Formats: sequence, C-alpha cells, structure tokens
Amino acid sequence: MTSYAVFTGFPDEGIQFLHDLRDNNHKDWFDAHKSIYQKSVQAPAVALVATLGEQLHAHFPQITYDTRTNGGGSMMRIYRDTRFSADKTPYKTNVAMMFTADAKGRMEQPGFGLQISGEAVELVAGLFQFSKPALEAYRQAVIDDTQGAALAAAVAQVMSSGEYTLGGETYKRVPTGYDAQHPRAGWLKYSGLHVFAPALPIDVARDATLVDVAVGHFRHMAPIQVWLENTLFEEGVPEI
Repeated sequence: MTSYAVFTGFPDEGIQFLHDLRDNNHKDWFDAHKSIYQKSVQAPAVALVATLGEQLHAHFPQITYDTRTNGGGSMMRIYRDTRFSADKTPYKTNVAMMFTADAKGRMEQPGFGLQISGEAVELVAGLFQFSKPALEAYRQAVIDDTQGAALAAAVAQVMSSGEYTLGGETYKRVPTGYDAQHPRAGWLKYSGLHVFAPALPIDVARDATLVDVAVGHFRHMAPIQVWLENTLFEEGVPEI
C-alpha cells in the first residue's frame, strides 16, 4: 500500500479557506485560491482518510479506505453536481469522507462518515438511504423475530452510550403490506438508518486529536452500522 503522511490536523489556512469559500462560491475565486485548497485542505484530508481509515480497519476489519481524490475514493469531491439542483453554486463548503466495507457504491452501503465545515466536525454511522433491494431486506429483517430484536438492541445500546441522534424515519405510515400493529412497526417507517454524534467544535480538527475522538464516537455508534452490515450486506452491495 502506498505510504501517506500521518494526519496532524488541518492548518488555520485550510479552515479559513472553507469559511471563505462559503462567501465566495464561484469558479474565479476558487481557481485563484486552488493552491491553498490543495495544500491546506485536500492534502490533510487525504492524510486523514489514511490515518483514520487504518484505525477503523483495526477495529472493524471489514472497513476499507481509498485515498483517491477523484470521487472514487473515501473522500467526496469538492465539486457539486448541480444538474438537478436549484442551487447552482459549484463547490461544497465542507470536506466529507465515508468509510465502508466495499469501495464500490460507498453511499449505497452502511459505513462511518465524517464531515468538516469551517465551523464544526460532524460524524455519522449507518446508511442515509436504502436502495430498493436493501429497503425490502430491511423491512423483512424488522419483522423477523431474531433480526428485529437485534436491531432494537443495537439502537438501544447506541442511544445509551451518549447523546446520539437517530435518523432515517421519513414515512408517516407503515408501508402497505405490513402490519401497522406489529410491535416493531415504527421501524418500518425508515427509508434509511443512521446515527449522528453531537457536533464537535472545529478546533478538534486542528490537530491529530481528531482521529482518536472520531474513533471513540464511531465505536459507540458501531452497533447500528454492524447490524446493517451483517443483516443486509453480508453478500456485498445489493444490485439496484
């Protein structure tokens, strides 16, 4: 494996870049400051992918990481896809990365995510949106006595570990074909399942402390990610 620099933090210049990009989100400004982005944002982000990725792999051997910066790796591209969005600003004003078991389709499988803006660091575990096959598999698992009980236990374990916030409940009603009186019917209203850690102050991103803090939270949040991985993705990413 190619050797990468160990993460030592984002410099002040990089954090200021994210602040300034929010107020100057256009191509001319970005092009004029691209060298700052590459040196003070992208380079430490690649080091973070490698350093945090190694730590996560040590705790969760199925987790992989990829240091490519072209959108095919763990780190998301800074360029926004504006084709179907009313917001035509061309750049994301944060650094985001996702660590999953399979390099293919990282946003379609459960994992650990990290996002850094100019103001805070956000951590998430789980899956934002189920694909159609994963959604059906999830619903069948919810109503299964063994798998459904394991889900409830995993969520309870996470929620008792800290001030975590559960997300993914988007439906107002239990989907057609399922028993609205089922003891776990509430879980059938989820279109994804993920958990957020409390937002961390941006200062934690200024040095290597970020890795240990992130891993600590991810280990608390892991029961949900592990349940999703083991229950829905044992044989890899479902085909859509």
